[in-house]
Amino acid sequence: MDIHSEKVLILDFGSQYTQLIARRVREARVYCEIFPCNVEFEKIEEFAPKGIILSGGPSSVYDKDAPLVDTRVFDMGLPILGICYGMQLVGQNFGGVVAASAHREYGRSELNYDSESLLFKGLKGDGKLTVWMSHGDRLEKMPGDFKVIGYTDNAPVAAMGNDDKQVYAIQFHPEVVHTEQGKVILENFVTEIAGCLQVWTPGNFIQAEVERLRERIGDRKVLCGLSGGVDSSVAAALIQKAIGDNLHCVFVDNGLLRLGEGEQVVETFGNHFKMNLVHVDAEDRFLDLLAGVTDPEKKRKIIGNQFIREFEAEARKLGDFDFLAQGTLYPDVIESVSFKGPSATIKSHHNVGGLPDDMQFELVEPLRELFKDEVREVGLQLGLPEEIIQRHPFPGPGLGVRVLGEITKERCDILRKADAIFIEELHRADLYNSIWQAFTVLLPVNTVGVMGDERTYENAAAVRAVYSTDGMTADWARIPEDVLARVSNRIINEVKGINRVVYDISSKPPATIEWE
Repeated sequence: MDIHSEKVLILDFGSQYTQLIARRVREARVYCEIFPCNVEFEKIEEFAPKGIILSGGPSSVYDKDAPLVDTRVFDMGLPILGICYGMQLVGQNFGGVVAASAHREYGRSELNYDSESLLFKGLKGDGKLTVWMSHGDRLEKMPGDFKVIGYTDNAPVAAMGNDDKQVYAIQFHPEVVHTEQGKVILENFVTEIAGCLQVWTPGNFIQAEVERLRERIGDRKVLCGLSGGVDSSVAAALIQKAIGDNLHCVFVDNGLLRLGEGEQVVETFGNHFKMNLVHVDAEDRFLDLLAGVTDPEKKRKIIGNQFIREFEAEARKLGDFDFLAQGTLYPDVIESVSFKGPSATIKSHHNVGGLPDDMQFELVEPLRELFKDEVREVGLQLGLPEEIIQRHPFPGPGLGVRVLGEITKERCDILRKADAIFIEELHRADLYNSIWQAFTVLLPVNTVGVMGDERTYENAAAVRAVYSTDGMTADWARIPEDVLARVSNRIINEVKGINRVVYDISSKPPATIEWE
């Protein structure tokens, strides 16, 4: 079965939650894509969705420059779900009236819903549901052939539907976690109303992608830069399943990795998966270039440029390649396709910056349709170790942006040991998988301490742990005091060179997740 034939289209009107809608649809095992709302109608027809979802957005439909959609979308005979701004657009298109609400509604609200509606099929709550509102407009007059299927104290038409046309609209956001059973509502739309079969599964994706890769690549060779991170690891495993020994991986060890990470990459991919893997030990060359450099932007440029040089040198040794593999994900593809005004700008995320002009590759991006959580599911099915698949995000420059100030091998080794203790204690407390990212930072600050009867003057370290869904915003993790106490005690006692540990309780914004 074609896993892309059962699909819905999400038209983006600038909502901060648009990607969340897509992720919830994918969680219902139905494929979907996001297009900007002003996409050409012919592209919508070409995509051939079984249903269409209109996202929210910051505008008002009655504004002079309000983002609109080609009205032919409403004449395609397809099931449609309008969310927030999308609801107001549906209402206006079918003859309703939208106006500014006397009472803006932001945050949680109680929805009274019609349990007989297909949209709310199977919900638990006896006709009442806590939902998340975020709007300053409301539908003052409903289109004549629609009926109310949900209301709140402030919104007499918080949900409406036309069963004959299969067009539904809701004022609240089912995609956010604050709306109870929102995933069920979206699943009802894509399966019960749009009639999509739930065939978008990791197993089906692997089978379809392996067939596609074999057909495209044939007997030609693919070069892959393997970092040991989730994306490149899953991409490599998937390509190897398709073409076997025609995949060649280059792992550049820059000396800025976590404790034991280089050995783990070689063991997992070289020994366990039997991949053609070249391990480049470039630690000395990277550290020599970084000696005396303290500016974080200079560090990043040095690390990035040297990586390209190392990768290029190994690629030339290995011979000619037809393809270059990258771990591009779907958020990279759609990042700048989201609606930003009358002319949406689309920029390429497929540029391998710094590679010489005479290295002509076709790009292979087997994960470009997937969100991060889907990549992890695929990786587990491919047999990758859970410690790699569930590993927290790690910056490209590695410890280069976590050793603040000057980078030396000694300072990297100190940080590696301290960070390993922090991560070990999070696993021990069963907290690691609930945290988006956790790590330790070595500060360019020495502090006075006492160990035994002796005065010490050693490094201070900061531990950082945050909750997030996509890294765009983050809140500091409320780690129990006893866990933090064990972390601090172990680091100070076991890592020579650190005599003070602090916990970073800054959120993003205003802070960033990484310190540099």
